Amino acid sequence: MSYSRADRKGAHRANYERNRKRILATQNTCGICGHPVDFSLEAPHPMSSVVDHIIPVAKNGHPSDISNLQLAHWTCNRQKSDKIFKQGHETKQVIGNRNLPQSINWIEYNKKETEKDTRKSMNEDAEKESKKTVIKIKRKVKV
Repeated sequence: MSYSRADRKGAHRANYERNRKRILATQNTCGICGHPVDFSLEAPHPMSSVVDHIIPVAKNGHPSDISNLQLAHWTCNRQKSDKIFKQGHETKQVIGNRNLPQSINWIEYNKKETEKDTRKSMNEDAEKESKKTVIKIKRKVKV
């Protein structure tokens, strides 16, 4: 016996397609990672756009309600799988056995590392200046 999801067959299919078109027309950021979605990328590309069920159909989420749908990257949606996000203020956490890997803003990361290196080299320069080498010259005195 095979399982058939309600958003793929039956009465919810037309509503799902209508709401999917609305989501694709009105949203432009991934609901999972928060990064912009490039609509020029086609389906096999890992960063292509898909519509994700916030509460998965497998966990009794509504298959076609627009409040249960969000825009997502294909890879983000695959990593989320059938897990449920706990909605927080600014962060989203996965309820489940692991957290999803989040993309890192490498530009900001590089700036932080550069700032640390700059501060470290400034501290080293200050230490070198404070440690002055004193050379004592002994003269031979004739008696």
